[in-house]
Amino acid sequence: MTNQELIDALRAADAVQFGEFELSHGGTSEYYVDKYLFETDPDCLEAVADAFAERLEPDDKLAGVALGAVPLAAATSVAAGAPYVIVRKQRKEYGTSNLVEGRLEEGEEVVVLEDIVTTGTSLVEAVEALREAGATVERALVVVDRQEGGRENVEDAGLEMEALVTAEELLAERD
Repeated sequence: MTNQELIDALRAADAVQFGEFELSHGGTSEYYVDKYLFETDPDCLEAVADAFAERLEPDDKLAGVALGAVPLAAATSVAAGAPYVIVRKQRKEYGTSNLVEGRLEEGEEVVVLEDIVTTGTSLVEAVEALREAGATVERALVVVDRQEGGRENVEDAGLEMEALVTAEELLAERD
């Protein structure tokens, strides 16, 4: 899967939108990448899952950050034949009260999947939760790096981050 094929899939899903948008961290942007459009489009979801799967090692275990990266983890799990866990943003107050859902063994190496990185805060928080649960986490794969400081924050947390697409690439041929 080439970067251009992935960019084409994101655009075909109408996931790249232009206008004025407020972002989750409070800032504004002239463009928005709608993860719910690309994650609910079967062709685009398959393209992302295949691109992630190409970057995995045979024994990798995956983690998806709730809510946005759960479909990515599930689809990549099927594409790569790799098990995954889900990292909640907060503990539920009933049942097992787990922050990490699924089977995770002490010391198990996990690759975290994330949809879009702007500041990297949710990704870093998920990595901290995984590490507290006993996982070894050194690597994250993300669909889009908005190139707004997130990579640096993620790397400061001791994580290697690989983006399938950067904002610069995604916006290069803006119509």
